[in-house]
Amino acid sequence: MTSVYEINTWPWLAGLGVGSLADVPGAVWDELIGFDAVWLMGVWERSPAGLGIARSNEALQREFHAALPDLSDRDIVGSPYCVRRYEVDQHLGGRDGLAAARSELARRGLKLILDYVPNHVAPDHPAVTEHPDWFINGSPEDLARDPGSWFAAGDRVIARGRDPYFPPWPDVAQLNAFHPDLRAATLSTLRDVAAQCDGVRCDMAMLVFNDIFAGTWGDRAGPRPAEEFWPAIIAELKDELLFIAEAYWDTEWELQQQGFDLCYDKRLYDRLVHGDADAVRGHLRAGLDYQNKLLRFIENHDEPRAATALPGPRGRAAAVALATLPGSTLWHDGQFEGRRVKLPVFLGRFPDEPVDEGLRDFYDRLVVLRDAGQWRLLDTPDVLAWTWEGSATRHLVVINFSQEPIWTRVRLPWPTAGEQWRLTDLLDGRVFDRDGDDLAAGGLVVGLLAWGFHVLETRR
Repeated sequence: MTSVYEINTWPWLAGLGVGSLADVPGAVWDELIGFDAVWLMGVWERSPAGLGIARSNEALQREFHAALPDLSDRDIVGSPYCVRRYEVDQHLGGRDGLAAARSELARRGLKLILDYVPNHVAPDHPAVTEHPDWFINGSPEDLARDPGSWFAAGDRVIARGRDPYFPPWPDVAQLNAFHPDLRAATLSTLRDVAAQCDGVRCDMAMLVFNDIFAGTWGDRAGPRPAEEFWPAIIAELKDELLFIAEAYWDTEWELQQQGFDLCYDKRLYDRLVHGDADAVRGHLRAGLDYQNKLLRFIENHDEPRAATALPGPRGRAAAVALATLPGSTLWHDGQFEGRRVKLPVFLGRFPDEPVDEGLRDFYDRLVVLRDAGQWRLLDTPDVLAWTWEGSATRHLVVINFSQEPIWTRVRLPWPTAGEQWRLTDLLDGRVFDRDGDDLAAGGLVVGLLAWGFHVLETRR
């Protein structure tokens, strides 16, 4: 199990009032002890061309002003997913600044995660003119007919990057995942990235699947390769990097088979935000060989803030589920303090928001929980329930994932008769003493308010 803490690097540094990753105070890094890895999102060199597009795009401007009512031009710094070069942006301290940050994290037992974007680069990335064959190429007629999908680069017409379900992104150039030289260049770039971090989070990793890429680009992509994009690349770097996939469209299992260590669990997110206990329970019936490679979250830079998507007690119930399930967890800077504004990734400053001290105290107690032993889902009606059984402790998690109070009986999966049982709630400290014969006969009687929960520990 890996616990990852995501930081939106540019506005985070601005909030700290420092100009380089090398200048982050040690006390700030100390606050991250207890996680396993820190994802410094958005460290690579941002594109002047992309910045110009962002500053002139009316739809983006409306989004920027909604997040920062006092927006100024200097707050717009460009998208971290419009990468001009895989060099650490000088505004963040360059390669030396990142190395200093990595050293500080390593001293605290924390790994460093960085981004990689396989599908596209900035329109002013050097490869656009130096290696135009690495991109999806079009014709002057394509550009004249649909300038929103194409742009001119020297004597070439290059496709704007896209996924198949949305219009093209206006600020990026579409790489050709089928081109063998592009695949070789990807491996070379990732080798250099591997020298600077411990893992990569691969943006929209499924877009370069042969089936998906061929369905998106057809004959423009050229001959379909016999091999998939990821397996050979990951095999070369498996001993150097942890590979995390941003995954959608039920591609998680296939990404795992292609070599990814962890994949986003977007389905669980959707069920926690929009579903009920039955939907969540059904999702958790998957095999542990699959679940152990999922990265669970209720907030990241792409999703609405949890304080708005999962307000109040429902958000706490969802967080308890997240923290006590098999697999790994992704937490987002600002989530614990109850930030409500989803900051567009183009912006370099957070708005001022009050800290929810009660929520922060809840998360401080929650995120230190660690799985212990074997996980088992309990088929208990009306609630979510599971256990962890280790050599020294047993844990029972019960969550009323509904808006109505509930009483239920939970059948424990381990022998209980003939003993006195003391169950301690790790989140609020309450202690429950129960007779083992009663537990064996009728199970543990549990009463919970709407969105209530217990994380109970008993020692052997």
